[in-house]
Amino acid sequence: MSNQLSVAANRVVSLSYTLLLSNGELADEADAENPLAFIHGIGQTLEAFDAHLEGLHAGDSFAFSLPADKAYGESNPNFIVDLPVSIFQGPDVPADILEVGATLPMQDQDGNPMDGVVLEVGEENVKMDFNHPLAGEELHFKGEILEVREATAEELDHGHVHGLGGHHH
Repeated sequence: MSNQLSVAANRVVSLSYTLLLSNGELADEADAENPLAFIHGIGQTLEAFDAHLEGLHAGDSFAFSLPADKAYGESNPNFIVDLPVSIFQGPDVPADILEVGATLPMQDQDGNPMDGVVLEVGEENVKMDFNHPLAGEELHFKGEILEVREATAEELDHGHVHGLGGHHH
């Protein structure tokens, strides 16, 4: 086992996992046939998630919880905003786009993509929540490290994994 690579910065990690919320709801999962593959330590996953995996090897199991402040933060009331209903109207906008609970791809004032969830639809305004869907949630991870390998120069240059579980060009 000593020649086996451990999870460390700039190494590709492939893993299977389940992510449960405190109420027991399954929020996400990846199995061995469709693993999560990422370059460790470059910001592709939560910093606290990376820290819990540091030093593990292929075949190691893990189970840990992240409080909201180490995950996606607390829900911020400033990220719940009223937008004019007029921005959701026009010839290129589907008429049924404004359904309570719908997640809509939007952009901030700088053109950065962000998703908003429709909370209420009024005559003049639409109340939307731009918090991360898992904001305010404690996250419970359980899984297994499937593979650890050195990232290729191309993967590091592109900032993502190529091949199984990763990006395909």
